[in-house]
Amino acid sequence: MGTVVVGGVLALTVVWVVRGMIKNKKSRKTSCGGNCGHCGGCH
Repeated sequence: MGTVVVGGVLALTVVWVVRGMIKNKKSRKTSCGGNCGHCGGCH
């Protein structure tokens, strides 16, 4: 019984995280600002 509860909580957490990532992607909230001239990761 405990395994089912823990599995359910884990599944809900994964769904919540993925949903947040999709929401951020749609609203263009990413770690990249789009300004490659000032990006330290580009060079």
